[in-house]
Amino acid sequence: MQGSVFKYVRLLFFNEQYFWITASLVVLGDAILTQLIMRFVPYTEIDWETYMVHIDLYLKGERNYVNITGPTGPLVYPAGHVYIHRLLHLITDSGRNVAQAQQIYGGLYVLSIALVCVIYKKAKVPNWTLLLLPLSKRLHSIFVLRLFNDCWSLIFVQAAILAFQSAWDDVGILLFSLALSVKMSAILYLPGLLVILFKRHGLFATVRHMLVLACTQTLLARSFLIANTKSYMRNAFDLSRVFLYKWTVNWRFVDERTFLSPAWAKGLLLGHVTVLIAFGLFRWCRGDGGVARVLQRGLWRPGRPAGLAPVDPDYVVTVLTTSNLIGIIFARSLHYQFYSWYAQQLPLLTQRTRFPFIVQMALIGTIEYAWNVYPSTPLSSGLLLAANLVMLLGIWFGYPEGKVFSKRSNLSQVSPKRLSQKQ
Repeated sequence: MQGSVFKYVRLLFFNEQYFWITASLVVLGDAILTQLIMRFVPYTEIDWETYMVHIDLYLKGERNYVNITGPTGPLVYPAGHVYIHRLLHLITDSGRNVAQAQQIYGGLYVLSIALVCVIYKKAKVPNWTLLLLPLSKRLHSIFVLRLFNDCWSLIFVQAAILAFQSAWDDVGILLFSLALSVKMSAILYLPGLLVILFKRHGLFATVRHMLVLACTQTLLARSFLIANTKSYMRNAFDLSRVFLYKWTVNWRFVDERTFLSPAWAKGLLLGHVTVLIAFGLFRWCRGDGGVARVLQRGLWRPGRPAGLAPVDPDYVVTVLTTSNLIGIIFARSLHYQFYSWYAQQLPLLTQRTRFPFIVQMALIGTIEYAWNVYPSTPLSSGLLLAANLVMLLGIWFGYPEGKVFSKRSNLSQVSPKRLSQKQ
């Protein structure tokens, strides 16, 4: 009996034919866990009330972003955020029915887990990796105990990644644009996305996709742009925004004066651009003969694909999530809700390194710990930066050698019948 149980556990964990059974159990289990959290852990008000006050002003006819403000500050999110919270305002009795809002966000969280499972399946991630997805205390809090708008952007990003994995690039760019219309943070994926589109389609199609991205943003924001273009762009897409030092998670070991200085911001931007260029030059195009050859093909034959190596689902998710990770590392300030930007990507990213299993788990655990220290400390911030940098270095040296960078068990290649015979 014990041997049979162990056999089926191994099948669930390692045999890819049982992936969807494992995924279904993880999604169901996490759905139950999420309901228990909402039942027994108190809700904490942070930004939800402000979101609803913003919508109150919007419903009264205000379209100038300068005049839309609330208890915790002005409206600083693009138009998609407004439309989503207009609907939530209607469903939740102008935001007063917080329990109803929590249920909506609970469903959103379960949907995010399901989307990640599909993304992981396409990337050929081992079954057992899914067991790591429900373990983040902070991520549950961001969704159902805080109701942050980052959750909506995340869903659209995940759907976009899945579309790009499936080579549905026209659908993917629309979904990515929706993510960007909720929160500007989605722009961190753009460098990796440009590489994917350029290699897969060439110059002309890449330009076309970027025009679609710009046009959808313009259409969604039309009423706000008509009211006051400058205030909309300044508030919704302010790349120079300075966050309060007291909320930073990632740079607590830097003194406040340095943190707020323009020189610090410029240094981070330089580091961000430098690392992106390094990955573009030496990692993302290695299978195509190097970035110079990719650019040469793309410019010489702008209507045809510029890459030679397959732009497959594994490559797509690895490049996009690495691009996002680089942006997170060099972000001027990370607030607690920003953990949602990459929390569900950590199991995949650590497996794109060549680190032993214990090191991979230590990196995930260290990052989770740092995001759960409140208020952040120099130690927690230092650990977060160190873990993120080590993971990025691991991806650098683990990529692109090998199709799948994690060491998948041979059991994933064995049929259930053969496995039972081996027992």
